[in-house]
Amino acid sequence: MSNHHEVTSPSQFQQLLSTDLKRVSVLNFWAAWAEPCKQINAVTIELAKKYPSILFLQIEAETQADIAESFDIESVPSLILLRGHTLLQRITGADAPALTSAVAKFATGSSVNPQSKTDLPPVKASDTVVEKEDPSEDLESRMTRLMNQSQVVLFMKGSPDAPRCGFSRRICGLLRDQKVEFTHFDILSDENVRQGLKKRNDWPTFPQLIINGEFVGGLDIVQEMVENGELAEALSV
Repeated sequence: MSNHHEVTSPSQFQQLLSTDLKRVSVLNFWAAWAEPCKQINAVTIELAKKYPSILFLQIEAETQADIAESFDIESVPSLILLRGHTLLQRITGADAPALTSAVAKFATGSSVNPQSKTDLPPVKASDTVVEKEDPSEDLESRMTRLMNQSQVVLFMKGSPDAPRCGFSRRICGLLRDQKVEFTHFDILSDENVRQGLKKRNDWPTFPQLIINGEFVGGLDIVQEMVENGELAEALSV
């Protein structure tokens, strides 16, 4: 029986995981639009051949959104190592050496410290501007300042040139297609801003679009605004 599977449904996923609750599994969350995923996908195929005792599951994050959400997947590629249903390690980003090392350790029964779900790969300096936080500035003031840094501000995962989720990628493409100039803020770089905006704007997900300092909405709302001409009206105010 093959130890490498493409997950097509939550029920299939649960069935594969429940076959052997002592077995180590590698969950590879990927997306077709993310170039780094191609490398990790190839690596998992080779590792599956080398370690037949380990189960490798390919999970397209946006197609299998319920599964991705249950593992708090924020970006792709992301890899989750389990023993049965127990989390062993989380690897975020196209870190093939870390994946290879972790698989080798768990294949031989060794253990490593579990990773926090907030572990993220370092953001390259070219991807976004890292803002120095003023310790004297409270969170509300900081969010107000960030929301008013330009007429149009996009709070997103990653940067326009290196988005770290499909929704952020799509809204950037939408704004660019409409010739909208905008600045951005990577909410993965600051957990306080991320959680604060959820409460302030009463909107639990990202991206979030701000126009003239006011919250407008997420991807679906912006898409509707483009289709009915409301986005152009909002920008003309």
